[in-house]
Formats: sequence, C-alpha cells, structure tokens
Amino acid sequence: MPYGENSANSGSKKPLWIPSSQRVDASNMQRFMQYVNDKFDREFTSYDELYHWSTDEISDFWSSWWDFSKIIRSADYLNVIDDARKMPGARWFSNARMNFAQNLLRYRDGNTALVFRNERSERIQMSYSELHACVAAVVTTLRELGIRGGDRVAGFMPNIIETVVAMLATTSIGAIWTSCSPDFGINGVVDRFGQTQPKVLFATDGYYYNGKTFHSGDRIRELVRLVPSIQRVILVRYPSIKSESLNMPKTCDWDDVVSHEGGSSFEFVQTPFDHPLLIMYSSGTTGAPKCMVQSAGGILVNHLKELVLHTDLMREDTIFYFTTCGWMMWNWLISSLATGAKVVLYDGSPFWPNKGSIIELIQDEGITVFGTSAPYLSALEKEGIRPKVDYSLSSLKTILSTGSPLSIRSFDYVYRDMKSDVCLSSISGGADLNGCFALGNPMLPVYPGELQCRGLGMSVEIFGTEGQPVLGERGELVCTKPFPSMPLYFWNDPSGEKYLNAYFRAFPGVWHHGDYAEMTKRGGLIIYGRSDATLKPGGVRIGTADIYRELEGFSEIDDSLVVGQQWEDDTRIVLFVKLRPGSKLTEELRTRITKSIRENLSPRHVPARIVQIADIPYTINMKKVELAVCNIINGKPVLNKDALKNPESLELYRNLTELRI
Repeated sequence: MPYGENSANSGSKKPLWIPSSQRVDASNMQRFMQYVNDKFDREFTSYDELYHWSTDEISDFWSSWWDFSKIIRSADYLNVIDDARKMPGARWFSNARMNFAQNLLRYRDGNTALVFRNERSERIQMSYSELHACVAAVVTTLRELGIRGGDRVAGFMPNIIETVVAMLATTSIGAIWTSCSPDFGINGVVDRFGQTQPKVLFATDGYYYNGKTFHSGDRIRELVRLVPSIQRVILVRYPSIKSESLNMPKTCDWDDVVSHEGGSSFEFVQTPFDHPLLIMYSSGTTGAPKCMVQSAGGILVNHLKELVLHTDLMREDTIFYFTTCGWMMWNWLISSLATGAKVVLYDGSPFWPNKGSIIELIQDEGITVFGTSAPYLSALEKEGIRPKVDYSLSSLKTILSTGSPLSIRSFDYVYRDMKSDVCLSSISGGADLNGCFALGNPMLPVYPGELQCRGLGMSVEIFGTEGQPVLGERGELVCTKPFPSMPLYFWNDPSGEKYLNAYFRAFPGVWHHGDYAEMTKRGGLIIYGRSDATLKPGGVRIGTADIYRELEGFSEIDDSLVVGQQWEDDTRIVLFVKLRPGSKLTEELRTRITKSIRENLSPRHVPARIVQIADIPYTINMKKVELAVCNIINGKPVLNKDALKNPESLELYRNLTELRI
C-alpha cells in the first residue's frame, strides 16, 4: 500500500506504508511461518507470535531455520545449543561440519553473481560459474603459499569483484579473512593487521574517490614493513588505473594467480560450526580497535536469516549496499550470494560525478533491494534530489538504512520523493554480532521513525534504570539470551576479560549493546543514539538523535554534532553546526534553533552553546565521532585518529573561545 497523503505529518502515528496481502503471502517470512506451523502443529498468523516463539523456543527456531535455509553441510549437528541459559559461552550446533564459502557458492550457473560499478561508470560482471572458477584458481595459489585453516589472510581492498573472490577463496580452505578499506590511514591499518598478523595480503595499486585517483603503492610498502607476518602480497590492478611499477618484494600479480589451471574441482574444507571465519574490528576511535573473532556457522545462519526472512531476498532480486570492505555491511551484502541473487558492488563517492549517481545506479541495474545510510538520505533531500520525478525506480521494492538513526524527516522524504510503494527498513546492530538486533519485515507496516521489529531469535529488551524490561520508556538495548553470531572471542584476549568488559559488565549474563533506545507498544524500536554519547545535563539522559532529527528541518544546516561539555560540576550541551555554503550563524538562526528544540523537544535539550564549525568528523563507515570531540573539548586525549575519514577535522575543535565561557 503506497504512502498516503495524511502520513506526511512527521508527528503522525499512522503507518507510512502497509504491505499488500499479495506481498505478504509471497514473502519468505510467510513461507517460513507456515513451515513452522506445519512442523510444530502451530497456528501462528502474526509476526509477533512467530517472534515470541523464536525467543522462547531457541532450539526449535534455529533448527527450523537450519533446515528451511538448506544449509550445506557434510555432517549434521547433535545439539542446537548446549545451554540456552549460558551467555557468553553457549556452544551451537555441536558436531556439524560445513564450509561458509561452499554455501555462498552453491549456485554454479550462468546467472549473474556480481556486478561491479564505480564512479567512472566502469562496469564488470561475473556469473556464478565464473565466480566459482575464479575462486578455485585463488585457492590453488593460497595452498601453494602454505595457507591452512586458522591462518589469517587480509584484504586492503576497495569494493571490487576481486575482494569477494579473495574472501571466498580464503574461507574455502578454512583460513580467516580480515579486511580494511584502502582509505584507512596507514596507522589505522597497522593497528588492526598488526594485532591479527596475516600471512597473505590482497591489495590494489589504487582506487578512485570523488573524481580523484589515489595510488596505494607507498602505503602497501609501509604496511609490509610494519607487519612482518605478511609473507606475500597479491596485487590487484584496479580497472583503468595506470599505476607505476611497484617493484615490491614478496609480490605476485593477480592476473598470474587467476590464470592457474586444474583447480576447478577443489574441495571445500569442512569445519566445525564454531570455526573462526572473520576478524572484525571496532571503530577504534577511543583506543586500539577490538579484534572480534566470528564463527563460520554463526555468521552464515544469522546473515541468511536477516537476508532471506527480514529483507525478503530471493534469487530474482538484485541487491546493493553502499559500503566499504571495512564495514560489517560488506560481509552482510556478500552473503547474499547464498540466495543466488545478483549482488551489485560500487566503489567511489556516492555523489560523483553528480548528486544522483547512486539513484542512477538503482535505475540502470534494476536494483530491487537498496541499502544505504541515514546521512545519505538526508543529504539527498538537502540537495533537492527527487528520484520519483527524475528517475525510474520501478524495480525498487526495499530500502535499507543503517549506521545511525533514521529521522522521521527522512522517512517522509523517502515516501514523498523517492517511491511511495516501498518497504523502508531502518535496521540496527553492529560489527560485534555482524548483524542486527532490529530489522525490516515484509509482513509489517512502516511507521515514521521506527525500526519495524526485533529480529527472529534475538531476545531483545530495553532495560530501565532498575535493570528490568520497560515498554514505551527509554533505556538500554540488551539481548537476554544467546545467539549464534556472538563473537567467539577477542583476538589477543586469552582470559576473556576484554570480551566480558565489552558486553557483560553492566548486566551479568545479558548482552549490553550500548544503544539508548525505546520499544514501542506495537513491537517496533526507536534508537536515540549510543549510550556512551548520551547527554546528561542535570543528570537527565538525552539521546543525541533527538537533536539531530530536529535540526534536519533547517535548510541552512548541512550537518551537526552535539556533545556534552563538563562545566561547573555538571554537563552542558554544546551543538556544533556545519552550515551550507552562503549561510551564516546569525543571532536570528541561533534563536530559531533554540526555539525549535525547546518547543519540539524540551527545555533540557536546548544547547548551552551553538558553535559554527567547518567540518564534522566521521569514521570510515560514516558514523559521527561524538566521543572523540567530547574528549577534545573536555581536555582528554584522542588515542586513535586513523579510523576517521577526515581526521584533520578534529583540530577544529581544540581551544575554542566559545567554550571557555
């Protein structure tokens, strides 16, 4: 059901979109619910019933999903979970033997598996049969190099087809994949790979961004020098970049690797369910990044649950997520191969060579599932892009947004100016679980400002100040029961102390995720920001997302950042605003900002200081860096800048006159 006229009011509680009965009936979620009904003699008719069953009967749910999703395995499990009351430390699917890459490469036909596009309009595609053959050739080389199960293989790569092949080849033989995108600073990469000690590095000679060419040779040389575990570099020549000869030791060329013959019938190494698959990294903006080791089986079953059920991904779909290889959403996107869908990769700026470049991509590639971030949708609106008018988005059925809370204004923008009949799903989770706690749902309506539902099998609650579940109140997002994609452990954390401190100190035996959130009476979630960035003037907790949402209505403001400054034995709110070209922070604008926040939020939300700033710091994965700025203005050190997209912006916040009074 399309977006209705009456729901344009951002304060309305009416749904912005309701799925048609035909869409519900044809959905994977509906098929799975019927499967559960038949298997267990149930009569579920709603998602709410299915959800509560999935968290009450953990073993039944995950065993049903294992069978329904047709996990390829060489040995079946004995027990789904050894102790559902144990968190952390529960063991999943004991005795099962499987291979992650084998499940992603289950299709070997002529259908298109991967399409690569970049900001220069270059296009390369690869079929499922070609993908399998290419993976086989790289497997042969990795084995010749002595790579075995448990060895680490790293990618310092942009989002190109070769990166997907390298990851699949690595995991095919039971080795562990870890990656950083090439726009990371050298110290940020060393902070990560220096801990995990990869033996082989896949790297490109360069990449493009925002119309510029970036050569990577010097950083690759430095990386090999600073991470002595790297025994061999496999160098990929980026399309159309005419790089100089790198003349580096330990290097072989990708073209030589994929020219190997005789490896097409390679065998996938069968591993236990809890065999290490990936090492993911935390943002590292407040210290050395955490190295989170994640399991092959846990990532596979959780990704497939989220893609097949919550995203309703099918073989005929074309899915795209704007992401780099350093973000968990890249891994999530690539798992779509297990469904046989077409996966579109993009490398470059989303706004080059024009502001509508990604919208053109949706149109030209017939994308049905489009994934992006909240800042991107907000930027489209501010740039006056109206896809509904200027493009054909007839293929599009689902839009996903993550990275930060999606404002009500952006919900309205999507249904007003992009497409009225589309499922807009704001989703939320993290690299820690390589997945989501709250997601979309093809069976449910979309309400402004809300994430549609909690994920199946994820016992998510909001804990209030007493450490008990609350409804319709703000509190801490937690998960009270184990789930398969929890990290196995942190690298270089033999006692497990860092792991426990990260998730289980606040509420022992309960996963504390660090999001400040609210659960609505209809089962949706509202995210107000990170708990550690929550403002506390006068001891009252205020989510930063509240203020960001309010500021999106100001045409003069291009971006903003809000933090707390320690002041006179309390915390005062400081708002930094980056203005659009031609705008000035006049007293009139200050007054309008203050009035809007006071009237639409509360007097406690009103900033004590509003400061114009030239730039807002972001991580490589486009998350605002509130904590680093908070540290700077409160006289504390910032320990790691190399995880930032624009680390030079932090200097703008030092010694500001406006914050001394």
